[in-house]
Formats: sequence, structure tokens, C-alpha cells
Amino acid sequence: MLEINDIQVAYGRVQALFGVTLTAKPGEILCILGRNGAGKTTIMKSIMGLLPLMSGSIALDGEVLSALPAHKIPTRRVGYVPQGRRLFAELTVAENIEMGMMTCKSGEDTREWVLDIFPRLRERLQQQANTLSGGEQQMLATARALCLRPKVLLLDEPTEGLQPSMIDQIRQVVVRMRDEGVAVILVEQRVDAVLSIADTVAFIEHGQTREMLDAAELRADPQKIHHYLGV
Repeated sequence: MLEINDIQVAYGRVQALFGVTLTAKPGEILCILGRNGAGKTTIMKSIMGLLPLMSGSIALDGEVLSALPAHKIPTRRVGYVPQGRRLFAELTVAENIEMGMMTCKSGEDTREWVLDIFPRLRERLQQQANTLSGGEQQMLATARALCLRPKVLLLDEPTEGLQPSMIDQIRQVVVRMRDEGVAVILVEQRVDAVLSIADTVAFIEHGQTREMLDAAELRADPQKIHHYLGV
């Protein structure tokens, strides 16, 4: 279980998070919703150690991740698919997957598992990453994160700029990971793309956790979505 306890984070002198507390459980999808600038991406970067905490803590199964250097956090099987994908653009699909496998010294069985999840990537193993379509690049970024065999999977705006068929494929993978016992944390602007698959929804406003609700409650009464997001 990933536990985020009252974290405060700043970019230099500008504070961005003012006390965020969240819990992501194995086999559940936690969707973080909030307006632009609310602090959603900052939470993801903080989990990955890319931003130091001013106070609070982040722990996975009792180990304090926030005490580790950033390069050690993926070795604890925390997979991260950042907004914008951040692929190694000039490397091939196969080489990008290999980079993901190196972190936890994953074997050939993991490579085959990932390619079975994304069969389109198997067809493009020797193609450079920057020549893939947007949807294929998102698949590759997700595949690279899955090479960790993650306990926790973080996805920041995974459906951004994708056509509906690709959005559906990404959603299917997210649900599969949940069903395999992964704790999934999902940041999205497209409420319609994630509310149907979320288990828990956290609303972030002005760098603070405002409310955590069962997703079924929101599906039955979406009024709180209108309140926090104005949509």
C-alpha cells in the first residue's frame, strides 16, 4: 500500500502542495481529479522523488520512499508514465523496453508479458520511438513502466491527445493492472475516460486534498464533480 501523509512541496520558493494525504491500495484504481494547477502532477513527481518534500512522508509497504534518492524509487517497483511520455525518442521500441527492464533486472518473461499486453509494439520493435503515432508512444511509455512489474503504477494524463480507440486500449490495460493486484494512481482531465473504471476518487484543490470518495458514489451522484471541477 502506498501512503502519502500530509506532504508539502515547493518549486523553489513557490509552494505547490499544502498538505496532501492519499492512500493507494493494491488492486484499486485511485483517480486524482482537480482543475489545472491544482497540484496533481506535483503529487506524482513527489512520489517519484523528483521534488523534495518540505514536510510529510511517502511510504510503500512501510518503507519510506521519500527518504530515498529518486533513482532508487523505481527499484521499489513504482512505475511512472509521465505526462508527455518522455520516451528515448531516437531509440527503437525494443531499446526503450530494454531500458525499462534494466531497472529491476527483469527477465525475458517480463518482456514477453509486456509485448503480449501491447501486441502492436511487437510489430514495431525495430522502429524508432519518435516515428510512432501518439497512441503507440503512449503504449510504449506504459510498457516501459510495466517492465518493472510494478506494485504501484502512476499514470499522468495517459489519454491526452489520443483518439477514442486508443483511449479504450489504455483503459483496458489500467483495469488489467488493477485486476492483477497493482495499486494504480491515475491523473486525468477527461472525467468521462476514467470515472467508469475508478474505485476511489480524490479531489485536489489549491494543493490540498479536499475529499476522497468512493467512485460508485460519484457515478450515482456527479454533483461533486461539478463542484470541484466546474464541468
